[in-house]
Amino acid sequence: MGATDPIDPADPPARSAPTGDDARFDASREAIAHAAAWLPGGVSSSFRLGMAPHPLVFERASGACLHDVDGNRLVDYYLGMGPILLGHDAPEVVRAVSEQLGRGILYGGQSRVEARAAELLCAMVPCAEQVRWAGSGTEAVQLALRVARAATGRAVVLKFEGHYHGWLDSVAVSTSPAPGVAGPADAPHRVHASLGQDEAATVHTEVLGWNELGAVERRLAGGDVAAVLMEPAMCNAGAIAPAPGYLEGVRAACTRHGTVLVFDEVITGFRIAPGGAQQRYGVTPDLATFAKAIASGFPVAALAGRADLLERCAGGGVLHGGTYNAHPVAMAATVATLEALADGSVHRTIAAHGERLMAGIDARLRAAGIPAVVTGFPQVFHVAFGLDAPARDWRGLQRADRPRYLRFVRELLARRVRALERGAWFLSRAHDEAIVDETLRAVEVAAERVARAG
Repeated sequence: MGATDPIDPADPPARSAPTGDDARFDASREAIAHAAAWLPGGVSSSFRLGMAPHPLVFERASGACLHDVDGNRLVDYYLGMGPILLGHDAPEVVRAVSEQLGRGILYGGQSRVEARAAELLCAMVPCAEQVRWAGSGTEAVQLALRVARAATGRAVVLKFEGHYHGWLDSVAVSTSPAPGVAGPADAPHRVHASLGQDEAATVHTEVLGWNELGAVERRLAGGDVAAVLMEPAMCNAGAIAPAPGYLEGVRAACTRHGTVLVFDEVITGFRIAPGGAQQRYGVTPDLATFAKAIASGFPVAALAGRADLLERCAGGGVLHGGTYNAHPVAMAATVATLEALADGSVHRTIAAHGERLMAGIDARLRAAGIPAVVTGFPQVFHVAFGLDAPARDWRGLQRADRPRYLRFVRELLARRVRALERGAWFLSRAHDEAIVDETLRAVEVAAERVARAG
């Protein structure tokens, strides 16, 4: 998830004032209150606590829509936080999973389907010579860092403000640092994301501001950095593209200083192009992590990259395990998903609809007199209120008018369109012309209401 939502679970975002339409979610509210007796907060992920007007409870999903316990049909732009790329009930995935269930659930050994999934991934992803399967992006990131340290004999890992690489202690730093504690831009502080983190786990994790090539080059010159870890396009927060020449410059610096370059493609992988951001930008890392869109909602992740690095997991001293790694049912979903994405037609379809949606949102916000920028990719973009130009990094995003955007999201939800509070919008193959039209009608009314409220 890698990457999920950068909201600090210890400090959920302030919610906007009720719109008067919350009554339609009463059954969800009651279900969450009931579940809270056994589940902390009534949820199973701290990131779900900050959703407005409260966490929702769903009965089913189909195409581009969710159906909740109140009977609402909601056009969905969460898409499970990014995994759903083919639609909620993609027929090829449902068929493949059903067939595999008839052949067994878990073998405690290898299967042909996991090898086929690896073959497909290696054919699509530029850096992928070999693959190790895992259960989550968080796990894949930890394996990447273990491999990088084993290969280099070094300890230090560089990461970047606003980039999210999972919730484990070693990388859960400066994912959403508040301005008051973030430190100076040219020397960011290492800010823990949660109470209870082990300080010792982050001793070798250093933080830089993103899109500043000179800072990376200067730090790598010390010769003690095992890995540079980054989202190649900052899509967990802001859908911020790399500056021209930035990825190329970091790649060259890592090669020059013997540092392993790791792209966290948990969000961008298979979503913004069949081969991820590395294909789109033409820059090949040494290792890359994947999850989310790789398996249409099944819990699958992967570490892919150079064979000489991955081979360390097979007799090279690097330990990696997991009972559910390469789970046959999830591997069947992976094969079906990657086969559907391989020729690029899905991405072209989503691009056409996503570009029209981005332009339509931008036009309607402008018409309502709401300053905002709509940036990113047609498969995943970001809407930020209060900015007059796209942000370049995490600190640039902090100038956005988040409370006003939250009011906008609440107004959309009242009109049965569900968009993420953090500003990200995910699209799928199922978001067709009719769904885009429906969304834009809701956007127009929501924007007008927010503008009138001031």
